[in-house]
Amino acid sequence: MSKQLSKRTERMPSLFDDFFNRPWVDWFNGDLPSRLTSTPFVNISEREEDYLVSLAAPGLKKDDFKINVEGSMLTISSEKEESTEEIEEKFTRKEYSYSSFERSFTLPDEVNKDKIDAQYKDGVLEILLPKKEEARKLGISKKIKVK
Repeated sequence: MSKQLSKRTERMPSLFDDFFNRPWVDWFNGDLPSRLTSTPFVNISEREEDYLVSLAAPGLKKDDFKINVEGSMLTISSEKEESTEEIEEKFTRKEYSYSSFERSFTLPDEVNKDKIDAQYKDGVLEILLPKKEEARKLGISKKIKVK
C-alpha cells in the first residue's frame, strides 16, 4: 500500500504542473512573442558581395510590404486587413482579419544604400544589401604563411 501511495503522490505534482503551470511557464520564459504575435522570422547572412536578409512571410503579396531606409536604419513592415461578408435570408455574417508587423535593423556602414534590392517569391521576402566597392576590396582574403 505504501508503494501505491508513493506512486500516486509522484504522479500528482507532474499532472498539476503540466496542467496549471506549463502554459504560463512557457509563455513567460521567452515563448510569449511567438504565441501571441505574428512577427516573421528573419535570417541575415553575409556574403562576399552583399548581405542577404530573408524574411519568412507566407500569405502576403509583394504589395503588402513597405521597406524603408532612413539614415542607417532598415525597416520592413506590413499591414493587411481583410473582411468578408455573407448575407443570407435570416442572418448576416461579417468577419474581419488584421495583421501587421514591423522589423528594424541597423545597417553596417559598408552597405551601398542606393543599390538595395528586394524581391518576394514563394512566401519569402529577400532583401539584397550590396556592399560598397571599398568594403569588398577590404574583404579580399589573403593567405599568410606562418614562419
